[in-house]
Amino acid sequence: MLRSAFLIGLCLLATPVLAEGVYTPQTLVLKDVPVATGPAVELFNGKDIDAWDAWLGYPDPAQTYSPDHAPSIGPAGKGDIFKVVQEDGAPALFISGKTWGSLVHQGDYGNYHLRLEYKWSGKRHAPRLDLPENNGLLYHSHGEPGAVWGTWMRSAEFEIMTGSTGMIVPVGANLKATTTAMKDPAIIAPGHRFTVGAPEYTTIGNTADWNVENARDAEKPVGQWNTLDLYVFGDRAIHVVNGVPVMEVWNLCDTDAAGVCQPLTHGRIQFQSEGAETFFRNITLEPIDRLPTIEVAD
Repeated sequence: MLRSAFLIGLCLLATPVLAEGVYTPQTLVLKDVPVATGPAVELFNGKDIDAWDAWLGYPDPAQTYSPDHAPSIGPAGKGDIFKVVQEDGAPALFISGKTWGSLVHQGDYGNYHLRLEYKWSGKRHAPRLDLPENNGLLYHSHGEPGAVWGTWMRSAEFEIMTGSTGMIVPVGANLKATTTAMKDPAIIAPGHRFTVGAPEYTTIGNTADWNVENARDAEKPVGQWNTLDLYVFGDRAIHVVNGVPVMEVWNLCDTDAAGVCQPLTHGRIQFQSEGAETFFRNITLEPIDRLPTIEVAD
């Protein structure tokens, strides 16, 4: 979910809390990978998406971040936006991206390792025709459908976007995640990139501090299958792209009406439709009793 125009404007009006120092590339490796503590759960059975709920945002996706828009389409049949297809000789979950929305699994999960494969078709839709392919894997989804920009549930986002897959984005106002980050002048505002051993930095939904970029781009070229691993335990998470750890977050929380940030430790799995055709397959979830670790290679 890249809301550049809206949030770059916010950045001009607010001064984010800056991590000290300038980013230096690191080679990160995943260690001490946990074993499953129970049987795997197939979130996609390869036959249908009856275990998933569909929600569509505004008829014109260009209005998503505008105060002037028609009502959300709302609950919808899966239709052409979300469907099961055959791709490379095997069943896949197809998300068109043409109308923005979400496909949300009906299960509520915490303390798990989620693994999936995805690839881009190469086709993009307005208003993102000239922008990177972009859809997201949203976890700890909770609350009402369409609560965020009329389109998505409140959640933490494992961004899936060419160049930025693995980025952390809190989806929803005052939803927070803490990580360690350095300033990287090569990326857009707020310009922070995940860095092991750097100062702590808290990213906050719908503010100038709206994201932290992945440690590096580990995605394969458009048209090739990628593997994502998401490890969550308690209010912590690790994002892994093609075997490369690119993000670790903790203190995931959502601010309640009293102003208290309540820990996010479980929720629903949500896929975005946000402008690019995407195929997903082999979506499985296993329970775990701890997280792996991320180390900087010598």
